[in-house]
Amino acid sequence: MAEARSDEKNNSPIRILAVDDEPNIVEFLRVGLGYEGYHVETAMDGRLALERVRQESFDLIILDVMLPGMDGFEICKRVRAQSNVPILMLTARDEVPDRVAGLDLGADDYLTKPFSFAELLARLRALLRRRGVVLAQSVLRSADIALDREAHTVERAGEPITLTAKEFELLEFFIGHPRQVFRREVILDRVWGYDFAGDTNLVDVHIGHLRDKLGDRPPRLLRTVHGVGYVWRED
Repeated sequence: MAEARSDEKNNSPIRILAVDDEPNIVEFLRVGLGYEGYHVETAMDGRLALERVRQESFDLIILDVMLPGMDGFEICKRVRAQSNVPILMLTARDEVPDRVAGLDLGADDYLTKPFSFAELLARLRALLRRRGVVLAQSVLRSADIALDREAHTVERAGEPITLTAKEFELLEFFIGHPRQVFRREVILDRVWGYDFAGDTNLVDVHIGHLRDKLGDRPPRLLRTVHGVGYVWRED
């Protein structure tokens, strides 16, 4: 599913700068957002982040607060002095003074670690919409299923279906990536988050519940690839 500017003729991908000193989070953002069609550049310290901002144009910056040398607050202040690019700050501390400090310095939103990938995507879309970026595919459709990412609703053949938050995220993930086979570990990473340490059987349980609520009977839309994982196929 390519997340691009639907109002541009060349459908150029949205450019994001991800700034974090934790390699696993940087890779999580680079790979995950890349799957969604975003173009992601990364920086693991403040100096390099500021250099990237000076040299390149970005549509959004994901900025960690706790960085070596120069923290995210100072980087935010310096970036805001030269650009109005949306800034989403990441913090491991869910404390009101930290959030207020970042927002006062010009950050547009805050996300506390650990975070789910689905929430990250929702925050990114909201920030981009506020800045006038028109995103493609607010409503995802497959077969007779319609999933509205903004209203957080699902219908099948016009009939509403009530899903839990995780079931909704699973369905959004699969409809957005049809015909791609995903291992359970990848699904856990993308839907439950990079720091989730639970058993992969959790994926099987949630997919079973999702199939039941969708009335997904053989031949299924959400299919098991034995020995590998799962895939979404309309045919």
